[in-house]
Amino acid sequence: MNRIGAFFLTLASCAAGHAIAQQPTIYVGGPGGSTQNVFKEKIIPAFESAHRVKVVYVSGISSELVAKLQAQRGKQEMNVVIVDDGPMYQAIQYGYCEPLKDAPVYADVYDMARFGGKAIGIGLNVTGIAYNKTTFAKNGWAPPKSWADLTDPKFKQRFATSSLSGTYGVHTLVMFARMNGGSERNIEPGFDSIQKKLAPNVLSWSSSPAKLAEMFQNRDVDVAIWGSVRVYSMKKTGFPIEFVYPNEGAPAVVLGACPVAQNTAPEQSQAFVQFLVTPQVQQWLATDGWGPTNSKTQLEGEVAQNVPYGADQIKKLIKVDWDVVNQKRAEWTNRWNRTIER
Repeated sequence: MNRIGAFFLTLASCAAGHAIAQQPTIYVGGPGGSTQNVFKEKIIPAFESAHRVKVVYVSGISSELVAKLQAQRGKQEMNVVIVDDGPMYQAIQYGYCEPLKDAPVYADVYDMARFGGKAIGIGLNVTGIAYNKTTFAKNGWAPPKSWADLTDPKFKQRFATSSLSGTYGVHTLVMFARMNGGSERNIEPGFDSIQKKLAPNVLSWSSSPAKLAEMFQNRDVDVAIWGSVRVYSMKKTGFPIEFVYPNEGAPAVVLGACPVAQNTAPEQSQAFVQFLVTPQVQQWLATDGWGPTNSKTQLEGEVAQNVPYGADQIKKLIKVDWDVVNQKRAEWTNRWNRTIER
Protein backbone atom coordinates (compact mmCIF):
# COMPACT_ATOMS: atom_id res chain seq x y z
CA MET A 1 0.00 0.00 0.00
CA ASN A 2 1.40 3.45 -0.91
CA ARG A 3 1.71 6.33 1.54
CA ILE A 4 -1.43 8.11 0.31
CA GLY A 5 -3.51 4.93 0.71
CA ALA A 6 -2.12 4.34 4.17
CA PHE A 7 -2.91 7.94 5.16
CA PHE A 8 -6.57 7.65 4.13
CA LEU A 9 -6.90 4.24 5.81
CA THR A 10 -5.56 5.71 9.04
CA LEU A 11 -7.89 8.71 8.72
CA ALA A 12 -10.90 6.44 8.19
CA SER A 13 -9.95 4.29 11.17
CA CYS A 14 -9.65 7.37 13.39
CA ALA A 15 -13.03 8.65 12.22
CA ALA A 16 -14.67 5.30 12.91
CA GLY A 17 -13.11 5.15 16.35
CA HIS A 18 -14.30 8.68 17.09
CA ALA A 19 -17.86 7.77 16.00
CA ILE A 20 -17.86 4.75 18.30
CA ALA A 21 -16.52 6.85 21.14
CA GLN A 22 -19.27 9.42 20.58
CA GLN A 23 -22.05 6.83 20.45
CA PRO A 24 -24.41 7.73 23.31
CA THR A 25 -25.44 5.16 25.91
CA ILE A 26 -28.78 5.17 27.69
CA TYR A 27 -29.65 3.17 30.77
CA VAL A 28 -33.15 1.72 30.94
CA GLY A 29 -34.63 0.41 34.19
CA GLY A 30 -37.41 -2.14 33.76
CA PRO A 31 -38.90 -5.49 34.78
CA GLY A 32 -36.79 -8.61 34.97
CA GLY A 33 -37.63 -12.18 33.97
CA SER A 34 -39.16 -12.95 30.60
CA THR A 35 -39.95 -9.28 29.94
CA GLN A 36 -36.26 -8.46 30.26
CA ASN A 37 -35.53 -11.21 27.73
CA VAL A 38 -37.89 -9.61 25.18
CA PHE A 39 -36.11 -6.29 25.62
CA LYS A 40 -32.64 -7.77 25.26
CA GLU A 41 -33.43 -10.13 22.38
CA LYS A 42 -35.74 -7.97 20.25
CA ILE A 43 -36.54 -4.42 21.39
CA ILE A 44 -33.08 -3.14 22.28
CA PRO A 45 -31.23 -4.50 19.21
CA ALA A 46 -33.88 -2.97 16.92
CA PHE A 47 -33.63 0.42 18.63
CA GLU A 48 -29.83 0.41 18.68
CA SER A 49 -29.74 -0.37 14.97
CA ALA A 50 -32.20 2.39 14.06
CA HIS A 51 -30.82 5.12 16.33
CA ARG A 52 -27.08 4.41 16.62
CA VAL A 53 -27.25 4.32 20.39
CA LYS A 54 -26.23 1.73 22.97
CA VAL A 55 -28.89 0.63 25.48
CA VAL A 56 -28.02 -0.92 28.84
CA TYR A 57 -30.95 -2.63 30.56
CA VAL A 58 -31.11 -2.56 34.37
CA SER A 59 -33.71 -4.96 35.77
CA GLY A 60 -35.60 -4.51 39.02
CA ILE A 61 -39.05 -4.51 40.58
CA SER A 62 -41.01 -1.28 40.25
CA SER A 63 -40.61 -0.08 43.84
CA GLU A 64 -36.83 -0.67 43.69
CA LEU A 65 -36.48 1.33 40.48
CA VAL A 66 -38.41 4.29 41.89
CA ALA A 67 -36.25 4.09 45.02
CA LYS A 68 -33.17 4.35 42.76
CA LEU A 69 -34.58 7.50 41.18
CA GLN A 70 -35.04 8.94 44.66
CA ALA A 71 -31.51 7.99 45.72
CA GLN A 72 -30.00 9.47 42.52
CA ARG A 73 -32.03 12.71 42.55
CA GLY A 74 -29.99 15.50 40.99
CA LYS A 75 -27.59 13.05 39.35
CA GLN A 76 -29.69 10.40 37.67
CA GLU A 77 -27.96 7.36 36.24
CA MET A 78 -31.05 5.98 34.49
CA ASN A 79 -32.40 7.64 31.37
CA VAL A 80 -35.70 5.76 31.04
CA VAL A 81 -37.68 3.96 33.71
CA ILE A 82 -40.38 1.33 33.09
CA VAL A 83 -42.58 0.50 36.09
CA ASP A 84 -46.13 -0.45 37.07
CA ASP A 85 -48.74 2.29 37.22
CA GLY A 86 -48.82 2.68 41.03
CA PRO A 87 -45.09 3.40 41.35
CA MET A 88 -45.18 5.40 38.11
CA TYR A 89 -47.70 7.85 39.60
CA GLN A 90 -45.32 8.20 42.56
CA ALA A 91 -42.39 8.89 40.23
CA ILE A 92 -44.43 11.56 38.45
CA GLN A 93 -45.54 13.11 41.74
CA TYR A 94 -41.93 13.33 42.96
CA GLY A 95 -40.80 15.00 39.73
CA TYR A 96 -38.70 12.15 38.36
CA CYS A 97 -40.32 12.10 34.90
CA GLU A 98 -39.67 14.54 32.07
CA PRO A 99 -42.76 15.63 30.07
CA LEU A 100 -43.23 13.60 26.89
CA LYS A 101 -42.48 15.37 23.64
CA ASP A 102 -45.32 15.30 21.13
CA ALA A 103 -45.16 12.36 18.74
CA PRO A 104 -47.79 11.03 16.27
CA VAL A 105 -47.61 7.52 17.74
CA TYR A 106 -49.06 8.71 21.06
CA ALA A 107 -52.36 9.55 19.37
CA ASP A 108 -52.98 5.81 18.89
CA VAL A 109 -52.57 4.92 22.60
CA TYR A 110 -55.67 4.05 24.62
CA ASP A 111 -56.75 6.67 27.17
CA MET A 112 -56.36 4.08 29.94
CA ALA A 113 -52.62 3.96 29.23
CA ARG A 114 -51.96 7.69 29.57
CA PHE A 115 -50.29 9.36 32.55
CA GLY A 116 -51.07 13.02 31.97
CA GLY A 117 -48.23 13.69 29.55
CA LYS A 118 -45.40 12.61 31.86
CA ALA A 119 -45.38 8.88 30.98
CA ILE A 120 -47.08 6.46 28.61
CA GLY A 121 -48.37 2.93 29.03
CA ILE A 122 -46.47 0.34 27.01
CA GLY A 123 -48.28 -2.83 28.13
CA LEU A 124 -51.43 -3.99 29.91
CA ASN A 125 -51.59 -6.67 32.58
CA VAL A 126 -54.86 -7.59 34.30
CA THR A 127 -55.49 -8.68 37.88
CA GLY A 128 -57.95 -11.56 37.95
CA ILE A 129 -58.36 -15.16 39.06
CA ALA A 130 -55.97 -17.97 38.18
CA TYR A 131 -56.99 -21.58 38.74
CA ASN A 132 -55.71 -25.10 38.13
CA LYS A 133 -57.96 -26.44 35.38
CA THR A 134 -57.11 -30.10 36.07
CA THR A 135 -57.82 -29.87 39.80
CA PHE A 136 -61.12 -28.10 39.25
CA ALA A 137 -62.23 -30.73 36.73
CA LYS A 138 -61.18 -33.57 39.04
CA ASN A 139 -63.21 -32.13 41.93
CA GLY A 140 -66.18 -31.24 39.75
CA TRP A 141 -65.83 -27.55 40.54
CA ALA A 142 -67.14 -24.90 38.16
CA PRO A 143 -64.54 -22.31 37.12
CA PRO A 144 -64.66 -19.21 39.35
CA LYS A 145 -66.59 -16.30 37.86
CA SER A 146 -66.65 -13.76 40.68
CA TRP A 147 -64.32 -12.26 43.26
CA ALA A 148 -66.85 -13.51 45.80
CA ASP A 149 -66.28 -17.12 44.66
CA LEU A 150 -62.85 -16.95 46.30
CA THR A 151 -64.48 -16.85 49.74
CA ASP A 152 -65.99 -20.32 49.25
CA PRO A 153 -64.89 -22.56 52.19
CA LYS A 154 -63.83 -25.32 49.78
CA PHE A 155 -60.77 -23.21 48.97
CA LYS A 156 -59.61 -23.06 52.59
CA GLN A 157 -55.80 -23.19 52.63
CA ARG A 158 -55.86 -23.84 48.87
CA PHE A 159 -55.81 -20.17 47.86
CA ALA A 160 -53.03 -17.57 47.56
CA THR A 161 -52.83 -13.87 46.89
CA SER A 162 -50.42 -10.99 47.29
CA SER A 163 -49.89 -8.91 50.38
CA LEU A 164 -50.50 -5.18 50.23
CA SER A 165 -46.84 -4.69 49.29
CA GLY A 166 -47.72 -5.86 45.77
CA THR A 167 -50.05 -4.41 43.15
CA TYR A 168 -52.21 -7.53 43.11
CA GLY A 169 -52.76 -7.09 46.85
CA VAL A 170 -53.82 -3.48 46.39
CA HIS A 171 -56.22 -4.52 43.64
CA THR A 172 -57.67 -7.23 45.88
CA LEU A 173 -58.39 -4.72 48.64
CA VAL A 174 -59.90 -2.20 46.22
CA MET A 175 -62.13 -4.77 44.49
CA PHE A 176 -63.46 -6.20 47.77
CA ALA A 177 -64.18 -2.64 48.88
CA ARG A 178 -66.04 -1.83 45.65
CA MET A 179 -68.01 -5.09 45.76
CA ASN A 180 -69.26 -4.20 49.23
CA GLY A 181 -70.30 -0.61 48.63
CA GLY A 182 -66.91 1.04 49.15
CA SER A 183 -64.17 2.46 46.96
CA GLU A 184 -60.61 3.71 47.12
CA ARG A 185 -61.94 6.63 49.19
CA ASN A 186 -63.97 4.31 51.43
CA ILE A 187 -61.77 1.27 51.95
CA GLU A 188 -63.44 0.04 55.17
CA PRO A 189 -65.73 -2.51 53.44
CA GLY A 190 -62.67 -4.04 51.76
CA PHE A 191 -60.81 -4.61 55.01
CA ASP A 192 -63.92 -5.99 56.69
CA SER A 193 -64.76 -8.43 53.91
CA ILE A 194 -61.19 -9.68 53.45
CA GLN A 195 -60.65 -10.20 57.16
CA LYS A 196 -63.90 -12.09 57.73
CA LYS A 197 -64.42 -13.95 54.45
CA LEU A 198 -61.25 -14.16 52.35
CA ALA A 199 -58.39 -14.44 54.85
CA PRO A 200 -59.51 -17.85 56.25
CA ASN A 201 -58.92 -19.39 52.82
CA VAL A 202 -55.43 -17.95 52.33
CA LEU A 203 -52.44 -20.29 52.48
CA SER A 204 -49.92 -17.61 51.49
CA TRP A 205 -49.87 -13.82 51.09
CA SER A 206 -46.72 -13.92 48.97
CA SER A 207 -45.98 -11.11 46.49
CA SER A 208 -43.30 -13.24 44.77
CA PRO A 209 -44.34 -14.44 41.28
CA ALA A 210 -41.74 -17.23 41.48
CA LYS A 211 -43.11 -18.48 44.79
CA LEU A 212 -46.71 -18.45 43.58
CA ALA A 213 -45.72 -20.36 40.43
CA GLU A 214 -43.95 -22.90 42.62
CA MET A 215 -47.03 -23.31 44.82
CA PHE A 216 -49.17 -24.05 41.77
CA GLN A 217 -46.60 -26.51 40.42
CA ASN A 218 -46.34 -28.29 43.78
CA ARG A 219 -50.15 -28.47 43.99
CA ASP A 220 -50.08 -26.46 47.24
CA VAL A 221 -52.77 -24.11 45.87
CA ASP A 222 -55.56 -24.51 43.35
CA VAL A 223 -56.61 -20.89 42.91
CA ALA A 224 -55.06 -17.45 43.28
CA ILE A 225 -55.45 -13.76 42.53
CA TRP A 226 -52.78 -13.15 39.93
CA GLY A 227 -51.91 -11.24 36.77
CA SER A 228 -52.75 -12.25 33.21
CA VAL A 229 -49.09 -11.82 32.20
CA ARG A 230 -47.92 -14.30 34.84
CA VAL A 231 -50.66 -16.80 34.03
CA TYR A 232 -49.92 -16.73 30.29
CA SER A 233 -46.21 -17.22 30.97
CA MET A 234 -46.95 -20.28 33.10
CA LYS A 235 -49.54 -21.58 30.65
CA LYS A 236 -46.92 -21.60 27.87
CA THR A 237 -44.91 -24.13 29.89
CA GLY A 238 -47.80 -26.60 29.55
CA PHE A 239 -49.15 -26.19 33.08
CA PRO A 240 -52.99 -26.48 33.16
CA ILE A 241 -53.64 -22.97 34.46
CA GLU A 242 -56.43 -20.69 33.29
CA PHE A 243 -57.18 -16.99 33.78
CA VAL A 244 -60.60 -15.51 34.57
CA TYR A 245 -61.84 -11.94 34.21
CA PRO A 246 -64.28 -11.71 37.18
CA ASN A 247 -67.84 -10.61 36.49
CA GLU A 248 -67.53 -7.52 38.67
CA GLY A 249 -64.57 -6.32 36.63
CA ALA A 250 -60.81 -6.71 36.54
CA PRO A 251 -58.31 -3.96 37.41
CA ALA A 252 -55.66 -3.10 34.87
CA VAL A 253 -51.96 -2.99 35.67
CA VAL A 254 -50.49 -0.48 33.22
CA LEU A 255 -46.77 -0.87 32.63
CA GLY A 256 -45.62 2.70 32.07
CA ALA A 257 -42.44 4.27 30.68
CA CYS A 258 -41.08 7.75 31.19
CA PRO A 259 -37.94 9.68 30.25
CA VAL A 260 -36.17 10.48 33.51
CA ALA A 261 -36.03 14.19 34.37
CA GLN A 262 -32.66 15.89 33.86
CA ASN A 263 -31.04 12.77 32.44
CA THR A 264 -27.87 12.74 30.36
CA ALA A 265 -29.43 11.78 27.00
CA PRO A 266 -32.83 13.49 26.74
CA GLU A 267 -33.31 13.12 22.97
CA GLN A 268 -32.47 9.42 22.92
CA SER A 269 -34.65 8.84 26.00
CA GLN A 270 -37.66 10.45 24.34
CA ALA A 271 -37.04 8.43 21.18
CA PHE A 272 -36.83 5.18 23.16
CA VAL A 273 -40.15 5.79 24.93
CA GLN A 274 -41.82 6.59 21.61
CA PHE A 275 -40.36 3.40 20.13
CA LEU A 276 -41.92 1.30 22.90
CA VAL A 277 -45.48 2.11 21.80
CA THR A 278 -44.99 1.39 18.10
CA PRO A 279 -47.08 -1.56 16.81
CA GLN A 280 -44.02 -3.74 16.16
CA VAL A 281 -42.72 -3.40 19.72
CA GLN A 282 -46.23 -3.89 21.06
CA GLN A 283 -46.43 -7.19 19.17
CA TRP A 284 -43.13 -8.31 20.71
CA LEU A 285 -44.34 -7.42 24.22
CA ALA A 286 -47.59 -9.30 23.59
CA THR A 287 -45.65 -12.54 23.14
CA ASP A 288 -44.66 -12.09 26.81
CA GLY A 289 -48.29 -11.56 27.84
CA TRP A 290 -48.54 -7.77 27.79
CA GLY A 291 -51.70 -6.46 26.16
CA PRO A 292 -51.00 -3.72 23.59
CA THR A 293 -51.69 -0.10 24.52
CA ASN A 294 -51.45 1.05 20.90
CA SER A 295 -54.88 0.61 19.30
CA LYS A 296 -53.29 0.00 15.88
CA THR A 297 -51.46 -3.14 17.03
CA GLN A 298 -52.63 -6.34 15.32
CA LEU A 299 -52.45 -9.67 17.15
CA GLU A 300 -53.48 -13.14 16.02
CA GLY A 301 -54.00 -16.66 17.31
CA GLU A 302 -52.98 -17.77 20.77
CA VAL A 303 -51.42 -14.43 21.72
CA ALA A 304 -54.61 -12.50 20.89
CA GLN A 305 -56.63 -14.93 23.01
CA ASN A 306 -54.40 -14.73 26.08
CA VAL A 307 -53.69 -11.02 26.51
CA PRO A 308 -56.03 -8.06 27.08
CA TYR A 309 -56.57 -7.00 23.48
CA GLY A 310 -58.97 -4.85 21.51
CA ALA A 311 -60.98 -1.73 22.26
CA ASP A 312 -64.03 -3.61 23.59
CA GLN A 313 -62.01 -5.54 26.17
CA ILE A 314 -59.92 -2.55 27.17
CA LYS A 315 -63.05 -0.52 27.93
CA LYS A 316 -64.14 -3.12 30.50
CA LEU A 317 -60.95 -2.93 32.53
CA ILE A 318 -60.99 -1.01 35.81
CA LYS A 319 -58.52 1.80 36.36
CA VAL A 320 -57.60 2.22 40.01
CA ASP A 321 -57.34 5.72 41.48
CA TRP A 322 -53.64 5.61 42.33
CA ASP A 323 -53.59 9.20 43.56
CA VAL A 324 -55.80 8.10 46.45
CA VAL A 325 -54.09 4.72 46.91
CA ASN A 326 -50.58 6.18 47.10
CA GLN A 327 -51.72 8.79 49.59
CA LYS A 328 -53.26 6.14 51.85
CA ARG A 329 -51.04 3.14 51.17
CA ALA A 330 -48.73 3.45 54.20
CA GLU A 331 -51.74 3.75 56.49
CA TRP A 332 -53.45 0.79 54.81
CA THR A 333 -50.29 -1.32 55.01
CA ASN A 334 -49.96 -0.76 58.75
CA ARG A 335 -53.58 -1.73 59.24
CA TRP A 336 -53.21 -4.74 56.93
CA ASN A 337 -50.24 -6.02 58.93
CA ARG A 338 -52.15 -5.62 62.20
CA THR A 339 -55.49 -7.10 61.16
CA ILE A 340 -55.04 -9.32 58.07
CA GLU A 341 -51.55 -10.86 58.11
CA ARG A 342 -51.22 -11.40 61.83
